Amino acid sequence: MGEITEEIVPLPQVFYEQPTLELAKALLGCLLVKETSVGMAAGYIVETEAYIGPGDRAAHSYNNRRTTRTEVMFQRSGLTYTYLMHTHCLFNVVSGGKENPEAVLIRALEPRYGIEIMKNRRGLEDLRSLTNGPGKLTKSLGITMEDYGHTLTHPPLYIAKGLSPDSISAGKRIGIDKSEEARDYPWRFWVTNNKYVSRHQKSIYVY
Repeated sequence: MGEITEEIVPLPQVFYEQPTLELAKALLGCLLVKETSVGMAAGYIVETEAYIGPGDRAAHSYNNRRTTRTEVMFQRSGLTYTYLMHTHCLFNVVSGGKENPEAVLIRALEPRYGIEIMKNRRGLEDLRSLTNGPGKLTKSLGITMEDYGHTLTHPPLYIAKGLSPDSISAGKRIGIDKSEEARDYPWRFWVTNNKYVSRHQKSIYVY
């Protein structure tokens, strides 16, 4: 990755209005930031997954499934979609535009700011293990279900410009084996050879 060229400023609304697959790649290298009473914690996004409902069987919004949980996916792009998976809170960026329920799951970060805060929250010293998974990164940054619906263009939870990946790999998404043909879509993207990626697999495409 290259060097930071700008101060930490939330990305504008227009950034989130690009097509979901493009957004999932564009988010790589961006800085995900959460400000709390104990300070700021942030990390570079190194892994994402795109979910393109209603035609994507792996998406919560498949077949236009509109529930209390998925309601925010039907709103404008650039909002926060958090949901619980077992005991873990997972963080997604709403995309696709109003009434077009799509989202990008953030799967892993490379820790950058507030590392001691992250270590205290996780009870860990191993830097790699702090944020190399979707449930790990939310706990490390302090992202919770209370962030559901938050607009990502302003604090306390936002995404800023970060570093540009030298190479992006793409492959199958993880943990969706029962989603029929959707399990084979190459809609998982990661920074090639980054050690903070949650799971390494053979890439189908390299950008």
